[in-house]
Amino acid sequence: MKKIYLAGFDVFRADSLAHGAWLKQQCRQHGFEGSYPLDNQAPADLSGRALAQWIYEANVVLIRQADAVMANLNAFRGAEPDSGTAFEVGYATALAKPVWAYVDEADSLVQRLAVAQRNDPPRHVDRDGYTVEDFGLNLNLMLACSATVVVGDAAQCLARMAQALRDTEGA
Repeated sequence: MKKIYLAGFDVFRADSLAHGAWLKQQCRQHGFEGSYPLDNQAPADLSGRALAQWIYEANVVLIRQADAVMANLNAFRGAEPDSGTAFEVGYATALAKPVWAYVDEADSLVQRLAVAQRNDPPRHVDRDGYTVEDFGLNLNLMLACSATVVVGDAAQCLARMAQALRDTEGA
């Protein structure tokens, strides 16, 4: 059974443990074993920087043990995905692990973020005047090009992962 690391800002939800259990159940329904960051129990005597370091190291181990990563790349606290999740995607990519991601939004970054067009040189800009990349992608190119992106939810992403695995094993 393939082990899937479940990356995402879901760990910050009020119901994070219940949601993690739901994600792992979805994994089982598609023939995967889910690995959720909150599966690890941090030592009670840690706090501050020591606790943060322990969480980082534990999550990196889970990613190394996984066969693939599924990441929630929906916008978090702004217009972009969670920075910790983006790190996990990059780390998994560096380890040559397949990464799948899910997002709610199919619109391109330009459609979602551009508020004006400037002609100095011609470009789309956001509300702060920064260029919005125009590749027709719904995520920054570094995420969109390193993952198979599914517009939908976690269950839909897992279904696509399972189908892709069946297609590769049958080929």
